[in-house]
Amino acid sequence: MKTTDHVDLARLTPREARERFRRGLLRPTSGISAGYAQANLIIVPRELAFDVLLFAQRNPKPCPVLGVLDAGETTGELLKDGDIRTDLPQYVVYENGRDIARPTDITEYWRDDLVTFMVGCSFTFEDALLNNGIRMAHNDQDVNVPMYRTNRRCEPAGSLSGPLVVSMRPVPASQVADAVRVTSRYPAVHGAPVHVGNPEELGINDINQPDFGDPVRIEPGHIPVFWACGVTPQAAVMESRPQFAISHAPGHMLITDAKDSDYQVP
Repeated sequence: MKTTDHVDLARLTPREARERFRRGLLRPTSGISAGYAQANLIIVPRELAFDVLLFAQRNPKPCPVLGVLDAGETTGELLKDGDIRTDLPQYVVYENGRDIARPTDITEYWRDDLVTFMVGCSFTFEDALLNNGIRMAHNDQDVNVPMYRTNRRCEPAGSLSGPLVVSMRPVPASQVADAVRVTSRYPAVHGAPVHVGNPEELGINDINQPDFGDPVRIEPGHIPVFWACGVTPQAAVMESRPQFAISHAPGHMLITDAKDSDYQVP
């Protein structure tokens, strides 16, 4: 994608971005609608909703809940005039923990008993990192952010259990402290990193083989920095195998009407 295209996408309002997704724009959402918060999705039947809420409560670092739509609801305060079934670039449909479809519209899968959880996303603090001179390798290289399952286990809740998933951004060694400081001010969207440096300490044996997203080139003098990731609930669905669930496709988020600054603390 050309740099000018990135600039144009950054200028879109959330409503404009969601309209483009409804019309078929399919791409990761990092860098789109600069200044507005993005969210992961996990959509489950009502009978599983308490387990998801408890899982999020017990694992707030990877699963900070920004909002919940009641059973059957398709819009709310975070996407005014929007539709949760059509307004993301891509979704993943799971049956018994297995990825069975990756549609751009989930209307045909929709049921009146489905509860939607919107979970904080680290894309929300990327503008703050950029404003502090820390570039995003996945945007510069025009790929999706790399994400990895780790050897750290989440606290189980009811029928759900699974590993912590992390996203990775290479940061110049001289700017790592700045990256920690900047992102620590956004606890509602994962906050400070969970790990800096050697990926093997997280059980990641090959940094060039992410479980989700795409690999990025790590330039000399850069250090891999890992943040908790809202794909964690998907990993729990894949491990725990509930009968039915829907999520966003990793890196293809809901762009909300909330401002990044709404989730910034002093």
